[in-house]
Amino acid sequence: MHQITLWRRLLAEFLGTALLVTAVVGSGIMATTLSPDDVGLQLLENSVATAFALGALILTFGPVSGAHFNPVVSAADWFLGRRSGAGLTLKDLGGYAVAQTLGAIAGSVLANLMFDLAPVTFSTKDRAAGNLWLGEIVAVVGLLLLIFALGRSGRASAAPAAVGAYIGAAYWFTSSTSFANPAVTIGRAFTDTFAGIAPASVPGFVIAQLAGLLIGVGVLLALYPTAGRTADQVVVEPSHTV
Repeated sequence: MHQITLWRRLLAEFLGTALLVTAVVGSGIMATTLSPDDVGLQLLENSVATAFALGALILTFGPVSGAHFNPVVSAADWFLGRRSGAGLTLKDLGGYAVAQTLGAIAGSVLANLMFDLAPVTFSTKDRAAGNLWLGEIVAVVGLLLLIFALGRSGRASAAPAAVGAYIGAAYWFTSSTSFANPAVTIGRAFTDTFAGIAPASVPGFVIAQLAGLLIGVGVLLALYPTAGRTADQVVVEPSHTV
């Protein structure tokens, strides 16, 4: 990964996260337009679009940055790979987290503009509850286990389909609809639409996601003690020839 200059990797993380949030927010707006009286159908439309978009974006940007699009994935990559030198450096981690967060905000702004809304419309959708935070912990732990298990077993090439499928499914089996991403959570506060989250609810979600990170890393070390050796293949292995 480190043969690719940092600015190119940060640009890939910014664009990938921006387009992911655009897909999440935009499909939510479209779903409420097309199915205004059926919340279940709205969630189905939103989850399917997000799953497909995520898989496509991993394929697009993975060869440059690994396609993390998520600070908890980047943090786990740094922590697990720090001894072997296979993962992100601490400098990389800081850059990735900033690029992902700015990209997520840009993605919400872009979706708002595409649907003729004000660029920034802070969400009024309250999502503050203990059961929702538990849902976020479950979503993050499952995501980390999937990504690093694929890398450790040499199946990182399956990540676009597998990660997309997991997030699509987690929309339905978690109470929080699986944000599972601090950057995306912050970005989704900038749109008062179907996928939004009230700014006051963001800290609780982010804390739960960080708790999921700690638990997920602990479980990974128990199941795959040498997972850090393949941290450079997360989410997919970047190419050294792009």
